Amino acid sequence: MKKNLFILLGILTIFNFNIYANGQSEDDNTLVVASNCEWPPLEFVDKNGDLAGFEIELIGALENVTDYKFKIVNVAWDGIFAGLANGAYDLIASGVSVTEERKPKMEFSTPVIEITQSIIAPMKSTGLKSLKDVNGKKVGVQIGTTGHLVLLDNKDLDIDIKAYDNIALAIEDMINGNLDCVITDSVVASDYVLLNENYNGKLKITGIASSDVEPIAMAFKKGDTKTLNIVNDGLKKLEENGELAKLKAKWNL
Repeated sequence: MKKNLFILLGILTIFNFNIYANGQSEDDNTLVVASNCEWPPLEFVDKNGDLAGFEIELIGALENVTDYKFKIVNVAWDGIFAGLANGAYDLIASGVSVTEERKPKMEFSTPVIEITQSIIAPMKSTGLKSLKDVNGKKVGVQIGTTGHLVLLDNKDLDIDIKAYDNIALAIEDMINGNLDCVITDSVVASDYVLLNENYNGKLKITGIASSDVEPIAMAFKKGDTKTLNIVNDGLKKLEENGELAKLKAKWNL
């Protein structure tokens, strides 16, 4: 009897491990959402230590129009896509740009906003209106982001690229005089320049690094059309009832 009991416990342990390995919690109606909460106004940790931002509230709104709960986990950007591929969570909501390089590796929801890549520089800076203007400059980016990829793709330019774990570190290094400028998503750039009290009067957006418009969407494991359809159906309802537009207006998007 004890032998059978141990076998049963072993089976249950393996079963529970497989559930968590696939990103699902013990509740089949809960979807685990990964977010790198260092991208205001899309997702960030507020002064009270709570997760906030456009995509954070968008996930909350999806709960109201679907039969699912969404559990948000704050994870590092470095490795976020590997975690998705490995089944550590069900989707990513973290300012993910839809790119041709990413399409073969993951599924994307209906885009929620569109962005470009902005150049942020200290207030005293001049020029730096386009990518060619940062030739020979020290430029900060968040590692693995589209801002980083824009620089890597332009090998004909002599740019000293400094890649950071998060964009806030790049901004601080620029304020300290170690960078000439920072390249990041336009919505993030606007938040740092216009809304962040710590940088009031210290930063300005000088131009754009790329004229390409980037759709921002939620990302899913390749082949996971079930979760993709759940979210897309929810986004459609939020667009139809006006909630999506209200969230964009609230966060100046």
